[in-house]
Amino acid sequence: MDAENTHQVFDWLWSSGQLSESDIRELPTLGIDVVINLAPPTSSNALPGEAEFVSREGLVYIQIPVEWERPKPEQFAQFVGVLKTFAGHKVWVHCARNMRVSAFIYLYRKFVLSESEEEASFPMCEIWSPNETWQTFIRQVSILHSNIVIKRGTSPATPPLP
Repeated sequence: MDAENTHQVFDWLWSSGQLSESDIRELPTLGIDVVINLAPPTSSNALPGEAEFVSREGLVYIQIPVEWERPKPEQFAQFVGVLKTFAGHKVWVHCARNMRVSAFIYLYRKFVLSESEEEASFPMCEIWSPNETWQTFIRQVSILHSNIVIKRGTSPATPPLP
């Protein structure tokens, strides 16, 4: 793979920076069914025609355009919904450099899968330390998760429903 910061998170979940055309052609050999792109189409290293390249390989393509300076908790909720929709499928999630994606995967592992901090932090800890904008985003999602847990009267270890 040419993509920067490529990591296999689980047997069903991979993450990376921007995919190349040759990367996309390789995805079916890995059993990938779905590609989720968290980068806006205006990202500096975006692949023009990416949706078409992915579709041509018979894969599902979903784009959730997360602006680097303005990630929104609603976008994380959308991401969780997409992963739930495609449960049982192999998924490749990417953005420009795997920074957005690694933060989303951290939150997914921590709040949906209820993993430990150490487990949830992979691959984010391998790629970067979130800047102030992304630390704020992580806190916002954490607060929203806590409020959902409190309203439902469940323990913090119980994953929230979307």
